[in-house]
This record gives sequence, structure tokens and C-alpha cells, in this order.
Amino acid sequence: MAKQSYYGGQAVMEGVMMRGRQDMAVAVRTPTGEIAVFHQRLEPGDWVRRLRPMPLLRGVFLLWDTMLLGMRALVFSANVGLAEEDDPAATAVPAGPLSGVALWGTVAVSILFSIGLFFVAPLAVVGLLDSHIQSSIVSNLVEGGIRLGILLGYLGALGQLRDIRRVFGYHGAEHKTINAWEAGDPLDVPHVRAHSISHPRCGTGFLLVVVLLSVLVFAFLGRPPFALRILSRIVLVPLIAALAYEFIKWTAAHLSNPVVRALIAPSLALQRLTTREPDDEMLEAAIASFKRVLVAEGTLDAGEFFCSGIVAVDESGRLLQPAVASAPV
Repeated sequence: MAKQSYYGGQAVMEGVMMRGRQDMAVAVRTPTGEIAVFHQRLEPGDWVRRLRPMPLLRGVFLLWDTMLLGMRALVFSANVGLAEEDDPAATAVPAGPLSGVALWGTVAVSILFSIGLFFVAPLAVVGLLDSHIQSSIVSNLVEGGIRLGILLGYLGALGQLRDIRRVFGYHGAEHKTINAWEAGDPLDVPHVRAHSISHPRCGTGFLLVVVLLSVLVFAFLGRPPFALRILSRIVLVPLIAALAYEFIKWTAAHLSNPVVRALIAPSLALQRLTTREPDDEMLEAAIASFKRVLVAEGTLDAGEFFCSGIVAVDESGRLLQPAVASAPV
């Protein structure tokens, strides 16, 4: 029986980050073959807890929260790999975790880069062509087409890099694991492997919805002076992201509707650029990460998670407890 699910995740270097409503876990395959797992309880402040359930606002909060957690997960995965490569016997990461001002600054730079690449750059190109375009609607459509082309080209180029292809394999493992859970299947490699590498709540599909919604939103703005057009692209990004989140959330709750399935078909197709069929080790890491979240929530017994080859670590990679022999992942 299919389950309603609020779980999500992200692929990282040689691993997967999974999160629920109140817990997140990152499982990273070390060069020595073990799976290092870091877990953290998510405890937002009171004002965030009050505002987060509100439509539109929740999309902005979730996007920012996802970027913060994703950046921390990426740093954790990189540190684990680098520490093991420098000293295979090490049980700690020499560098401290990215946090505080450094983390917020890194996320802010990432957001600015994304806005510049996907929103300002297409407008700059259209600015060179505007003297030959009479209609403001056509101008905005051309801008949207350029934005879509940049997105497709960017994702396609990333997929040509060997290390990124492995990350995309872990992305596929993340999707398969959540799909298996939502279908009510056991969380083991054979059952998880049978599921799709696509998922209706994927971040790649979210990006496509943002791009397509931006065409609709910006079409209503006409063609104001160039400086105002640039400002509008920057200022309206949170609104467009919020609308995209509400669309993704609505479609995920109505997947049995054939019209909804048709609406999300382009998003599912685009995920082929950012996912690959995972190998068994990738699936094991994704399953370990997801099981750790389920254990923290009380949905899964700890004896079904800890097993030979899994070690629990803190965010700096220091060993918290030895692996407990139990049933295999």
C-alpha cells in the first residue's frame, strides 16, 4: 500500500543526505568501504515553527533550509573522503564543520550565482536583442527560452563529469529508496533497486517548474526599463520559488490524477539528466541514511539499522560508537 510521505533528500559526494520533519542524516561511503553516518535533530526556532506552515512562506523557508542542510551535508561528505584518503586509519576529520557565518555566506554566494546565471544572464542576452523585438510578450518568451536552454545545458554539462556522474548515481539511489518506502516495500537492496530513479518531488523538477513559472510571472510585467527588469528578476525569485513549491506539493498529493501525471511528465523526464542507475554500494548508503532518520523518529528499531560496516560519527567525522552487529542493510 502506498504511503503519504514528507521525506526528501540530496545526493552528496559518495553518499546521501535524507531528512524528515524533525531529523536529518547523512551516510557517506568511505574509501575503506565503511558507511559513516551523521544524524542531527532539526530544531527550528519558535517564529520559524509558526510561520513555516503558511502557504507560500513555507516554500521560501524550506528552500533556504534545504540549501543550508545540503551545504553542510556536502562539506561533511567531502571531509570524510579527504580524511580517509590522507590517513586511512583516521577516525576524525581534521577540519571543523562549516558553520555560522561561513555556512550562511557560502549559501548566499550560491544563491547569488544561481540568480545571476538563470535570471540575470538570460535578461542580459535579451537586452542585446530587444531592439529587434516589437512585442514585450515575445521578449519575455525569448528570455524564458534562453533561461530554459541554460538550465538544460548546465545540467547536461555537469553530467559529463565523472565525479558528478557518481553523485547522480547516489541521486538515483535516494529516489529509489524513498519510492520503495512510499510503496510499502522492505528497505533492502533487492526491493529498493526495483523502483524508479525518478520522483515527483525532486529538486530537478522543482528547477524546471521555477523556470516555467518565471515565464508566466514576468510576462505580466511587460518591458520596463532594463534596470527595473533586472531588479524584478532578483526580487521576485522568492515568490516564484514559493509558487513552485506549492505546485510540487499539490501535484505530489494528486498523483493518481491523469492530468497531474501529464503535468509532471516534463519534470520526470528532466530528472534523467541528474540521475543514474546506482550500484549496490550506492543503494546501501541511501538506505542507511534513510533508516537512520526512521530510527530517530521511532518508526524503525535501532537493531535494524546498526550493522557491520556502518559507523556513527559526529559532524566532524569523529567516531561516536562502534558498529553493532545486526541484520544487514
